[in-house]
Amino acid sequence: MNWIILVVAGLLEVGWAIGLKYTEGFSRLWPTVATLIAMALSLGLLGVAMKSLPVGTAYAVWVGVGAIGTAILGIALFNEPANAGRLLSLALILSGIVGLKLSTHF
Repeated sequence: MNWIILVVAGLLEVGWAIGLKYTEGFSRLWPTVATLIAMALSLGLLGVAMKSLPVGTAYAVWVGVGAIGTAILGIALFNEPANAGRLLSLALILSGIVGLKLSTHF
């Protein structure tokens, strides 16, 4: 269950990272409110997951899920580059997340 909570926390990290773009420097009220809520929920769920997962594993997976999701949405929403090197790097991050999951006995 804590792994599911951790992945949800990572997805919320994607939400607030993308949300930051839409706040336009925190000058737009509703995108700012949504971003701050996503931040709080993301960090709260990360804390819950860390009750039983190793801190290094939990943090690395949280950041990894956030990085992959944010990069993919950056490509889809903001026409950021999707070259082979970037996609390979994202695949390597994903393989690291899978490796951490497989090496954790929780």
